[in-house]
Amino acid sequence: MSLWTSLEPLSTTVDPGSSTTVRLRLRNTGDVVDEYRFEPIGPLAPWAVVEPQSLRLYPGTTGSVDLTFAPPRTSDATAGPNPYAVRITPTEHPEAVTVPEGNLTITPFTEVRAELVPPVVKGRFRGRPRIAVDNLGNTKVTASLSGSDSGDRISYEMQPSNVQVEPGRAAFVKATLKPKQIIWFGPKEEQPYAVALRRSGANNVDVNGTYIQRGFLPRWLATVLGLVVTLAIAFVAIWIAYKPQVKSLALEKTDQAVSAIPPPKESAPPETSPSAPAPEVTPTTEDKSPGDSGGGDGGASKSAKPPERTAAVAVHEIAALSEGRHICYRVYVADKGWTNPVCDGATAGEVGKGQPIKALNIAVSKTGGVRGAGAYVVEGWREGEKWQGKGTGKDMYLGSTKESYSVMEGFTIGVTDGSVCQDSNVKEKGWYGHSCTKPGEWVYSGSPMNLKLQLEAIRLRV
Repeated sequence: MSLWTSLEPLSTTVDPGSSTTVRLRLRNTGDVVDEYRFEPIGPLAPWAVVEPQSLRLYPGTTGSVDLTFAPPRTSDATAGPNPYAVRITPTEHPEAVTVPEGNLTITPFTEVRAELVPPVVKGRFRGRPRIAVDNLGNTKVTASLSGSDSGDRISYEMQPSNVQVEPGRAAFVKATLKPKQIIWFGPKEEQPYAVALRRSGANNVDVNGTYIQRGFLPRWLATVLGLVVTLAIAFVAIWIAYKPQVKSLALEKTDQAVSAIPPPKESAPPETSPSAPAPEVTPTTEDKSPGDSGGGDGGASKSAKPPERTAAVAVHEIAALSEGRHICYRVYVADKGWTNPVCDGATAGEVGKGQPIKALNIAVSKTGGVRGAGAYVVEGWREGEKWQGKGTGKDMYLGSTKESYSVMEGFTIGVTDGSVCQDSNVKEKGWYGHSCTKPGEWVYSGSPMNLKLQLEAIRLRV
């Protein structure tokens, strides 16, 4: 080894959203003039910049470069110690690579946002809104939820009443609002209420909503029923007061006819004849039991298969909760299938486990659409495949899940409005090639085409 290195300091701390600088000192201990190139590697590489990127040293001389870390104030900046490394490649002896390692501690921060969906609910006996709790910080959030209103006219039930939300994730709480008094008749009433998100050692997060309570019966129906009852009482009163006197002559005529008939002569009582046998009763169709009808639905119907959760489904959900541009994506891992979709810079895929990606599913919102093409380890750019494009909120697929297709080594991507940033995890290279496009252009992400290394994970932002 003809190079001596030293990181000053070896361990340092940085707050998300700010930056810190580490100095890398090195000495050429060889006997020839050499030029050294520097490349940050590891999970922190996307947020690291080396200045200058190369340094030329004479034998026995010492130089230094500055390594600046600027983690964003997002959930991607994992709180706690994070190892990093710098790959130093000498030009004269490229096989003699030196990789000094250090440690960067990212401080924790908490940022929670809550939202009522929908903010206004209506009902006669209850309302059922949902509370979306988004953890925008880099540490786990534990909180409890409770509701309140100014007149204490509503009771609240939260399911669950306590939530734990991982960094960069969201949790949904189902709320049931029950009015303590029912409005039988009359117009609807608006009742403002609030849901408080309480966390230990932190300020509460309050979200306001409105519950519109409707009457059990509409006002016009009460008026109609009142008129009907009034008319019925009036009719009965008139009937009783003016009931017609009806006298029948049929009874008098019958009495006269009966008195004119002579009495019958006495005769012996008739002989009683044996009773005739009762006729057989033939059962009708109504007498048959349900089991005799021979019908049936052939068994319970099979439950419908739930819809697939694609990237388009995820991007519609996050766009409904947050304004601005969003990109959601998932990957098809060989021998495992599709992963759950993630969004806005989260990692999709198996990092460091040797599980290659065969296909990608990408969808965007408020970027005018997305386009791209896939590159394969064996075939490279397959003949006949062209750029694929999909509009806002639609699924775009790159690669193929078929066994006849090899795994992916990279892909190109671009958006119509704005720019897209990519970072790919490549076998034996780690996170490799972080870059962003200019507005309306495209960028390649993945293994260098000459190395033919498999793609294992991706991170995308718009």
